[in-house]
Amino acid sequence: MAPKPGLPKPRLPSAAELRLVAAVVALAAAVLLAAGWAAERGLRARETARLERQLERDARLVREQLGGVTLRREGGEALQEAVLRASGAASVRVTLISPDGTVLADSNVPASELGTLESHAGRPEVQAALAGGVGHATRASSSVGRRLLYLAIPAAEEPGAGAIRVAADLGAIEGEAAALRRELAAAGLIALACVLPLAFLLSHLALRPLREVADVVHSIAEGDLERRLPRGGPDEFGRIAAAVNEMAEQLRARLRELTEDKERLQAVLAGMVEGVLVVDGDQRVVLANPRLRELFGFRGSAVGRPHWEVVRRADVQEAIAKAAVQAEPIVGDVAAEGADPRHLQLHAVRFPASGPLLGVVAVFHDVTEIRRLEGMRRDFVANVSHELKTPLTAIRGFAETLRASEVPEAQRHAFLEVILRHAERLARLIDDILELSRVEGRQQPFVAAEVDVARVATLLLRDLAPQFEARQLRAVVVPEARGVAFADRRAVEQILGNLLENAAKYTEPGGRIEVRVGEAGDEVRIEVADTGIGIPAEDLPRIFERFYRVDKARSRDLGGTGLGLAIVKHLAQAQGGEVSVRSRPGEGSTFTVVLPRAA
Repeated sequence: MAPKPGLPKPRLPSAAELRLVAAVVALAAAVLLAAGWAAERGLRARETARLERQLERDARLVREQLGGVTLRREGGEALQEAVLRASGAASVRVTLISPDGTVLADSNVPASELGTLESHAGRPEVQAALAGGVGHATRASSSVGRRLLYLAIPAAEEPGAGAIRVAADLGAIEGEAAALRRELAAAGLIALACVLPLAFLLSHLALRPLREVADVVHSIAEGDLERRLPRGGPDEFGRIAAAVNEMAEQLRARLRELTEDKERLQAVLAGMVEGVLVVDGDQRVVLANPRLRELFGFRGSAVGRPHWEVVRRADVQEAIAKAAVQAEPIVGDVAAEGADPRHLQLHAVRFPASGPLLGVVAVFHDVTEIRRLEGMRRDFVANVSHELKTPLTAIRGFAETLRASEVPEAQRHAFLEVILRHAERLARLIDDILELSRVEGRQQPFVAAEVDVARVATLLLRDLAPQFEARQLRAVVVPEARGVAFADRRAVEQILGNLLENAAKYTEPGGRIEVRVGEAGDEVRIEVADTGIGIPAEDLPRIFERFYRVDKARSRDLGGTGLGLAIVKHLAQAQGGEVSVRSRPGEGSTFTVVLPRAA
């Protein structure tokens, strides 16, 4: 009959419930079987012990009737009659055995057949009786064909008198055991009939919290992170519910964070001026931002495609392949051809840096405008230098002519000093501009070798000693370590020379200049410290810009071109190093140059 509308559809037991019910029923059946086995065994043991006590009393009664005499072959008929009387009185089988094991009389065997019986000397109960003790055994009788309990005692007090054995049929005990088994089986069936519904109820109640946990976890796995389990007590299910709810809260929080991170990443990638290409370990594109599409003009979705189908450039493919097998970034130049050719700089690096490869990130920087400006700057410097050569030649020629003319002595010398001073300043300016152009354009060849920085500084101080003495300055070298750099010697001399000249210009008479040389790990650290006028904090970020002067009037009066520190910066970077400065007005300045240390 179909269920009535509106009633809940009956729920079939689950596999877990059926397994639990089967386990409970099996346990109950095992307990019942064990109890039945123990009960039957106890019954057999008790009845057997009781029968053994009865048989021992009967055997002693037979011995009294016989008068405790030694059993001999000569009294065969009399013994048989005595055995029959004793057996009838005690309702047991009685056997008389001579000292040599011969059966002399048996209540269950006719006298005519006694001679056919085998010797009983090897029977365990007989052996015990002949030895003067009480023996008993249980076995099937070969003469009567039934399972009997045997008990034997000595026929007399003196040894060697023979044995009196009595036996009783175990059928009664077997019957009682069978009756007990039937009763236990009936009781077991009733118990299992009662246990079965209780087992279903127990399994339903025990597994209901697990079903709730499974439903909630399934919902969470499908994305419903709002599902929660009701808070339970301090038992195991209560702790499981608390753990599942905490897991759902953490998953929701992490999913929210991941979503926000993904949105931020997408926003950043969409707004980047650099093209970004991410490939996985199988060389397939995982991510490509819009700027990459603009730079290389590919069509369709890039995700999931091999990267060589997206960016059809052999140099890009080679760079990604190299980055996948080494930890160091791969840097190179790429020319994006098309209607608007672009110059790109590629940075490719694997992730993670060590361990199994997960992928490669390639970033393409558009350096077209930078390259154009660099070209313009180099052209400008070259053009300006060329144009300045002509007036310099005229100034020098005029100065020579003026020196030889009839101009009054005082005026003539004043003109000459001004012309020569400006000519020298212009010459220094041209030299510095050309030097800076060569360094920035990597046109100046550098030969890296071991350079003893402290020795170079000492030689420079010796060459500049007249200049320091004229300004009443004290300059010393403080070698804190051996300080052997791996760099171009001429570049190191230029760096130290420009820093020392700069320190001399901005240090008042009586001041001190120190060149400190030390080592830090794989680097050589060079510090040029002075006790001069110092640099204001707002000027420090721009101190290495070309033509930037803190005190413009003082710099020009001292013949500065504004390019010395810019040359120092580019020379240090060209050697694989860096330069920095720290200073406070009125307390002096310390310029620090870091260069690679020689192995």
